[in-house]
Amino acid sequence: MDFKLEMKFCVTGSSGLIGSQVVKDLTEQNHTVYSCYHNTKPEYGIPLQLNLENTEKIQKTIQEIKPDRIIHLAAVTNVDLCETEKELAHLINTKATQTLAREAAKQNAFFVYVSTDYVFDGKQGMKKEGDLPNPLGFYGKSKLDGEIELNHLASPYVIVRTSTPFGLHKTKKSFPLWVKENLELKKKIPVLVDQFTSPTYVPNLSKMLIEVATRQFIGIIHLTGATRISRYALAELVADKLSLDKKLLIPTKTNDMNWKSQRPKDSSLNVSLANEILNEKPQKIEQSLDLFINEL
Repeated sequence: MDFKLEMKFCVTGSSGLIGSQVVKDLTEQNHTVYSCYHNTKPEYGIPLQLNLENTEKIQKTIQEIKPDRIIHLAAVTNVDLCETEKELAHLINTKATQTLAREAAKQNAFFVYVSTDYVFDGKQGMKKEGDLPNPLGFYGKSKLDGEIELNHLASPYVIVRTSTPFGLHKTKKSFPLWVKENLELKKKIPVLVDQFTSPTYVPNLSKMLIEVATRQFIGIIHLTGATRISRYALAELVADKLSLDKKLLIPTKTNDMNWKSQRPKDSSLNVSLANEILNEKPQKIEQSLDLFINEL
């Protein structure tokens, strides 16, 4: 596969949990990185404010940058908000994806769209890339519609689905950190026993994403952690590793949750394709948590 050593990247959502790690890693690899953001200025790359509700601004930005690669991470990810603000979710998660992808095609830039495990209904876990999506809520639907928009493109792209990303971030508190902080304060916390995912350590995800982008892997690929685990078992693991009191974890069922949007009960993803083709392999949860705790 032919690719230049140093490339021009455009990353949307570059101040988010995943984006901030991706732009940091790309900068360290000596790529030119345009870090697109909405409100919070990113630490790495060339910061570029971009409102994804503005189609013309998106078009103008991509035309001016002329990137080799676009990694599209920006999204409305608040699941309940997507249910109540469907227009906004459609605008950002679907329409902006379509606009970016079309501009990428015009610039002959390889397009990486980061989607979600929530495109599946969760009746059965360990979904493979070719399994039929069936989202339960509007968040999953708006992201799936983004995937569908790419089917009409003549230019090369990849759809990356991920699950429950966790890592360190200035404002976004991921699940293991939330568990740690509450247990340290001796607070009882409700944790779901019947929701299973594939928790993904952000530095591992970032490396996999960059590899897929630079090597121009085409199609759909699941990039998540290598372990299917319930929220409760994950919380127990965090407690064990930090010697915190597991008795403070209150086993809770998804039916007890007062959610506006339905969530899949088992949105774990099969990563055998990633294992097969990538140099950076999906990590098992024990290894990921150890790295995360070291980072803390």
